[in-house]
Amino acid sequence: MESTKNTCLKLEISNADQTTTDPIFVKATWFPSRFDLSISDGLHAWTLNATEDEVRERASQWDQPVSEYIELAERHLGFQQPGSVYRFTDAGNGHRRLSWTFEKEGTKLEWRWKCKPSPNDKETTAGILDFLMDANVRLSDEVVWKTQSFDKLRVEAEKCLAQSERFSNEKTEFEDAIYAKFLGVLNSKKAKLRELRDRLSKQEKSGKLPEEEEEEESTDKTETFDGSDDEKSEEESTVKLTGTSKNVSSIKPRGRKRK
Repeated sequence: MESTKNTCLKLEISNADQTTTDPIFVKATWFPSRFDLSISDGLHAWTLNATEDEVRERASQWDQPVSEYIELAERHLGFQQPGSVYRFTDAGNGHRRLSWTFEKEGTKLEWRWKCKPSPNDKETTAGILDFLMDANVRLSDEVVWKTQSFDKLRVEAEKCLAQSERFSNEKTEFEDAIYAKFLGVLNSKKAKLRELRDRLSKQEKSGKLPEEEEEEESTDKTETFDGSDDEKSEEESTVKLTGTSKNVSSIKPRGRKRK
């Protein structure tokens, strides 16, 4: 099955006097290698069935592949191009010639296709109107769906914004509390350092450093301890010597008696 694409374009066609314009509606069905057109001015209708052979022949005349020819035709008949000149002129016997201009490599070119009268003007015009109504319904549904999606996104965005503000406030409160605690500790340390500095300054004025006082005190304690130990040692030595002399005197010498 061939993939198709439908477009509908309202063209403002200038009249012969170039002072007024008449609108026409061009509905197109695009196939990979051919296309069909239905054209109506509201009163009369015309049709065009460009076959694969005709499209291939036109594309070869312009040194283009068929796909590029179809793409360029769709661009100009799917959307009215500002730089293009559109015409819908009489071709005799009720036929009309649809033409449009475009530029390629700095050269202005024109494509023309001859359209035949529709066998049923009302049916062709009704088909164009049905397509426009369906497209309008689809667009309306799409607008509603996108509006609802936008509302949902807006609600989510507001929630995210509120959550972000709450996180920011909590972060600020946490930082304030941490800074307050840190400031208290810092002030306490500063006060302790000032106290030690004042004590050091007073001791320097008195001529003694804290280390010297501590050394003197430790030296005094050491000497007192050593003296007491010496006295105890002398007493113990005297007692031992006294005991020893008594023992020595009480021992009687023993010897052999001479006969």
